Amino acid sequence: MIRITGGKFKQKKLASINDFVRPTSSLKREAFFSVIESYAIKNSIELYKNKIFLDLFAGIGTMGLEAISRGVNEVVFFENNNEVINILRKNCLDICKNNQFKIYEEDLINSKLEIEFQNISIVYIDPPYTKYNLTKLLENLSNKIKDTTLIGLETSIKENFVIPENLNLLQKKTYGKTIIYFLKLS
Repeated sequence: MIRITGGKFKQKKLASINDFVRPTSSLKREAFFSVIESYAIKNSIELYKNKIFLDLFAGIGTMGLEAISRGVNEVVFFENNNEVINILRKNCLDICKNNQFKIYEEDLINSKLEIEFQNISIVYIDPPYTKYNLTKLLENLSNKIKDTTLIGLETSIKENFVIPENLNLLQKKTYGKTIIYFLKLS
């Protein structure tokens, strides 16, 4: 059972689907938000008020809905599986106000991410392991985001990619067979 771990919807259950998704565990979600919130406080960065969370490879929306619960204004989800999108939409309608979310039904393998990046404060990337060119995706993102935007990238420990030169690795946390990279523009 997947539940929101923090904020005003703490303990709220999310609908899930057994096929196609690997929701981010509550331990990893709490750790992710703890790291970025601590970094934001130390560096006087506003993460939530009037800000947008970009959830790439959104699945059922666990990370984006966690961000809504913690106070982010809006979430932009990218997901390409129709069955998963039905669950994602149900979860969004259960937690968000209508103007708080957008769902792009798009495969990110060739996406140019043609969205407005001005108010995006956090990007979370949780792709199917070893399927996507993460270096290319990070390069594309790094040319669009603001210098205060924080990126979380969840990968398998076996994933091979290069962090683009214009991104700094702030921190890296390993959880069993996965790693979360915390990145920001140089």
